[in-house]
Amino acid sequence: MEIVIYIYNGLTALDAVGPYEVLSRLPDADVKFVAKEKGVIVTDTHFLKLVAEYDMTEIEKADILIIPGSVAGFIRESQDKNLLPWINRIHETTIWTTSVCSGSIILAAAGLLKNKKATSHWGVIHLLKSYGAIPTSERYVQEGKIITAQGVSAGIDMSLYLAGQIVGVEKAKAYQLFIEYDPSPPFNSGSINKADNGTIDLAQKILGKEAKKDLSIWDIVKNAKTLIKLKKINKN
Repeated sequence: MEIVIYIYNGLTALDAVGPYEVLSRLPDADVKFVAKEKGVIVTDTHFLKLVAEYDMTEIEKADILIIPGSVAGFIRESQDKNLLPWINRIHETTIWTTSVCSGSIILAAAGLLKNKKATSHWGVIHLLKSYGAIPTSERYVQEGKIITAQGVSAGIDMSLYLAGQIVGVEKAKAYQLFIEYDPSPPFNSGSINKADNGTIDLAQKILGKEAKKDLSIWDIVKNAKTLIKLKKINKN
């Protein structure tokens, strides 16, 4: 099974690595990390780096396509005139097309989510409407062969669900045990619907700082309208 994970500078590491930890255990899994150009990809924190062993011109099909999200890099990706047609071409060959976090904005920009329910990170989910998608606050949501997941850690949930669809629930449960995925967070603030206003305000400030750190001065000017929209967080 050919699993293609698209990676790009500024991506959030767990968006890609979380699904990798689950789906790489599928029978005959062949995981390919793909970027516009081969080489080192710098994540949003600028500390961790991933390596793309393939560029887009080398990949013409996939059984599973994964588009991870990012704090701000997704803005560039969703406007890339080479990437979006490539996503569409690969999507035509997939059994499953998936996204994590703001990766769904990239799928939406490619025209794959029009009139479909989709989810994303709480900080950008409202942007889905701009592309004709129907935002939903579900942890992950399936529309045909497309599955979108909420932010970061939700990619693990989505991947376990997907594994259940491919190899059956019992084996997927064994995968979950193998990676010992049994969340028990110390705080009840992991959802926009659970966090108090103070936590939400602080998270918004952190999101804004991280977004500016990840964009160049030109990017900030060029994408000013989108960055303004990022500040207008809708709790619903």
